[in-house]
Amino acid sequence: MSALHQPASEHAPVGRDRGGPLAVSSEGFTRLLSEATELGLIPDPDAVRAVWEDAASAPDWDGPALWLHGDLHPANVLTTEGRLCGVIDFGDLCSGDPAFDLAAAWILLPEGASEHFHNLLQSRPDAATLRRARGCAVLKALAGILIGDAGVHARPGGKPTWGPPAHSALQRLVDSAHRW
Repeated sequence: MSALHQPASEHAPVGRDRGGPLAVSSEGFTRLLSEATELGLIPDPDAVRAVWEDAASAPDWDGPALWLHGDLHPANVLTTEGRLCGVIDFGDLCSGDPAFDLAAAWILLPEGASEHFHNLLQSRPDAATLRRARGCAVLKALAGILIGDAGVHARPGGKPTWGPPAHSALQRLVDSAHRW
């Protein structure tokens, strides 16, 4: 992360719904949560909403626009022997708020690893950035849950393997909400 999250040039691309203020994604969050809840995929939508509302109310990023991968999730990382060894799919490379990439700590790592991950970064994220990152992780988890469900039911664009890690990530986010 530290190698990627460097100040971006003024000509760096702006991400599509990534890298900007989190509040811009509120409508998308509401749609994703509603759809997943209607399908019976979310046992406690109020708890998920609470994580989102905390994240969306965090102060916006006021630092320089940084380079972002923009789409870190399980299908875009490579592992060997249980260790991260590479990142692929830089099609959403953009500039903006590092919270969008820092969400990967909850999406990719097991229970209890997110804090360790953030402590290892060259520049430890501040509390507001971590709150926004949790909101970004909720968005990615909800999308993954819906894509996974579509795969289970053989609907277009579905990928059944996306559901289990997305459910686990969302549960970790909800369970850890009391610590924030």
